Amino acid sequence: MRYYIYLSTAKVDMLYEQIPPKLARRLAVEATVDLKVLSLAVQSPRGDTSTYDRLDLVEAYLEREFDVSWMSEPSAWFRGDLGLRIAGYGDADGPTMMTGRDGDTVVALIGSAHHLIGYQAAPDMHRVGYSGLPSIFRLLQEMPPGWEHQFDGRWRARMPSRGSVTDDVLRVAESLTVPPVYCEFLARRLLSGTVTREDGKELTVVVGTPVYVAMSDGEPEGGEA
Repeated sequence: MRYYIYLSTAKVDMLYEQIPPKLARRLAVEATVDLKVLSLAVQSPRGDTSTYDRLDLVEAYLEREFDVSWMSEPSAWFRGDLGLRIAGYGDADGPTMMTGRDGDTVVALIGSAHHLIGYQAAPDMHRVGYSGLPSIFRLLQEMPPGWEHQFDGRWRARMPSRGSVTDDVLRVAESLTVPPVYCEFLARRLLSGTVTREDGKELTVVVGTPVYVAMSDGEPEGGEA
């Protein structure tokens, strides 16, 4: 059982509806899911499955049809297991950014705060999507209200210049001071690149949007500076 921190029902539903019914039934059998889910998959009444049932089948589909890689060498879809610092709690109508570092790889995940478990927007609130590159650009240009206390003062949002997005993402990631939570995740890559820091160290920066983020049993590694 996963203890979810973030789960994008919008992505899960979008991807699930694209799985061919015959393949969905085959995946359900191969994944040896419980009898209820198997029955639903065989009958194919798509609207009767739960979000978690759909997520199971989406994961199985992505693993079967795509190259789901590890975060250090990201393909279109990638997994990770990492201590993530999460900004954006408490603002259900805004973005959330989850970022962490493992060795020479820095990961930044961007999504909508209303997908954070326990921080869903009110039913009558207009929900805005923050799962694309424009949301990263917006964050780099203008810090959302209420985010200032989560940073150490080194991040001052500014207009990103062409070719500097990964540099700016790294600057934001290194300025975030909220405690990390060790998590596993599945994400869609938006961009990646190499950044050389002032000390000469070369880092790979990976920006993605998560399908889910869940607490893991590991502990954050030290030396994330």
